[in-house]
Order: sequence, then C-alpha cells, then structure tokens
Amino acid sequence: MSLPLLALFLAAFAFGTAEFVIAGVLPDVALGLGISIPVAGFLISGYAIGIAIGGPLLTLASKKMNRKLLVVLLGIGFTLGQALCALAPNFELMMLARIFVAVLHGSYFGIAFILATGIVPKERRGFAMALILAGLTVSNILGVPAGTAIGHALGWRSTFWAVGVLGLAATLIIAIFLPANAGASAARGSVRHEFRALLRQQVATSLAVSILVMIGQYSLFTYVAPLLIEVTGLAAETLPAILLLYGIGSTIGVFIGGRLADWRLLPSLIAILTIQMLFFIGLYFASPYPMFMSIMVVLWGGANFAFGSPLQSRMLIWAADAPNLTSALIPTGFNAGIAIGAVLGASLLEAGMGYRSLPLIGAVALSLAVVIVTISAFLEKRSGAVPPRANTVASG
Repeated sequence: MSLPLLALFLAAFAFGTAEFVIAGVLPDVALGLGISIPVAGFLISGYAIGIAIGGPLLTLASKKMNRKLLVVLLGIGFTLGQALCALAPNFELMMLARIFVAVLHGSYFGIAFILATGIVPKERRGFAMALILAGLTVSNILGVPAGTAIGHALGWRSTFWAVGVLGLAATLIIAIFLPANAGASAARGSVRHEFRALLRQQVATSLAVSILVMIGQYSLFTYVAPLLIEVTGLAAETLPAILLLYGIGSTIGVFIGGRLADWRLLPSLIAILTIQMLFFIGLYFASPYPMFMSIMVVLWGGANFAFGSPLQSRMLIWAADAPNLTSALIPTGFNAGIAIGAVLGASLLEAGMGYRSLPLIGAVALSLAVVIVTISAFLEKRSGAVPPRANTVASG
C-alpha cells in the first residue's frame, strides 16, 4: 500500500472517529456543558446536517483549488475544529465547532475518493475506494472504543484532543507524500457541467440507490440494540461483542466490495444489493433465535458495506469529466438516508409495529434499489452509452 493512500485512509479514519466517538462520551459531554443528554444528542444530528449540506457547497466553492492543497487545508481545519471542540465552554460553541468539522468532513470524502482512485492503476480503483470507506468502518471498531476509553480515563475533552492529533498526523503524511498534481483533472471544467453530470441516469440512479440502502440499514441499525435485547433475548452484556463482530463484518465487506468493483462492477452491485435484501428477510425470521440472529447480524454487517465501492465507482466513472459535485453528494446521500431511516424506524415503532418489523423496511428499500439498478443497467446497454473521459473539459 502506498503512503499517499495510507494517509488518505488515516484521514478518513480520523473523520469517522470524530463523527461517531461523541456517542461514547455523550453523557460526559452533557454533564460538562451543563445540558441534558437529549440536547447533547443534537451534536450528532447537527454533524450529519453539516455533512449533507455544507460538504457539497464547500466542494463547489473550492472547485478550482489544487486538490493536494485543498485536502491539506481540510486536514488543518479538522485539527483546529477538534481543538475548538475540546475547548468549547458551552453547547452553542460546541455545536458550531461540530458543524465546522462536519462541513470539512463532507468535502474531504468527496475529494478523497477522487484522489484515491487517481493515484492507483485503473484495475485497483475499487480497492482504493474501499480503503477510504474502510476508514469509516475501522473508526467504529478501533477509533470509537479508543476515544471513549480516553474520555473516561482523562475526561471527555481529551478525546477531542486525541482525535485532533490523529488528524494532524494524517495531514502531515498527506502533505509530504501525496503527489502535487494528484486529482488535477478534477479542478477543470465549469460548475454548470458539474450539475449536468448529475443528470446522467447512471449518476442519478446511483445517488437514489445510496439513499435507499442507508434508509434500509439505519431504520434497523438505529434500534438494533433494543431489538437484540427485547426480541432476540440477548443479554445487554453481549451487545458489545455482537456489535464488534458487526463492525468486523462491515470492514471485510468493504474490501470484498472493492475487489468485486474491480472485477465486474455492475453485476456485482446488483448481486450485493440482492443479497442485502435477502439478509433483511433473514433477519426478520431469525430475530427470535439468539444463535441464528447473532450470525445474521455479522453477515448483514458485511453485506451492508460491500455495496459502497461498486456504487461509488459507478458514480465516479460516469461523472469522470465533472467528479467534484458527484463525489461530494455521496456522503450527502448516505447521511440523508441515515436520517430518513432513523425517522422511519421511529415512526413504525410509535405506530406499534414492534422492533421485529424493522428489517422489513430494509427488505422493501433494497428491493427498490435492485429494481432501480437493474433498469439503469438495461437503459445503459440499450443506449450504447460509454463513460466520459476524465480529461474532458466542459466550456459551458
């Protein structure tokens, strides 16, 4: 693995840890800032909104900037943002610091996908994208527990200092080892052409699929703990082990998806989405049985994240001449789906449907995703269209 690719992974790991680690120290943050835990929870939703809205806007605003310089500035901003979180004396400033980091987060992942796929051979692009995605899954396995442990041992502000140091280290490696002209072609073309690329059916349908998949995943994952306790009958003490296995399965799934994207992208994507749909059905039937449910959760974790590399590779292939806005909308689509899924799951529970019904949301959402990708593949084959070249420059 090249050092530039490793640095991009480390930065993704730092951003992922920054997003999720607050859940582990939320009670301490609430106590330290003098607010209730529900109010402190807005620090999580505020971060998601910052990614979804601010990320694409920052990406467009910085479109003409040298990609290496931009990603270094994002890393420096991330480090400063973590320092602001660590020093925040009240909830309002903490929220502003979190939103600031979230905007950088949304822009970083869009740029990182472009850079990672641009510094490796064509046949390794799926793996490169998988490595960036793995930064998120590994942050849940290693970064969140480590950050939580630091917070409990040294105080919650120490968690943010530690994450900031991690981001700074990744930024220094990027500054030293990333080629100066990396991602140069992405700075060409016009903003209008960036929006035109979104209208290509391969890009638009992939964005819709990303939202549907995350709706399915997070309508269940948001409430997986009470489901495992109340429906499956697992002891609360076993949940960390189950979720750890889920995270390991997710990380393995990311790299399997990357390999499949490098092999046969579109058939692999359809197959992965179909498997996800079947796993949601399996979760519904396995939920009353502890052994089968534990196995299904791990398999589900693997399938959940295997779709990312093929889907995002397809989006960037078909927006190769105008990749900035498309790549920035990838995390936007994910976070929109997460928000919708959590609300949809809550609505079903409030309607009295019960935790066991939640996998059915995923089954329906993934069924729609399979249909959309299948129709997209049919239309692509019938039209005979070919992806644009990365060095195509629009004048409009």
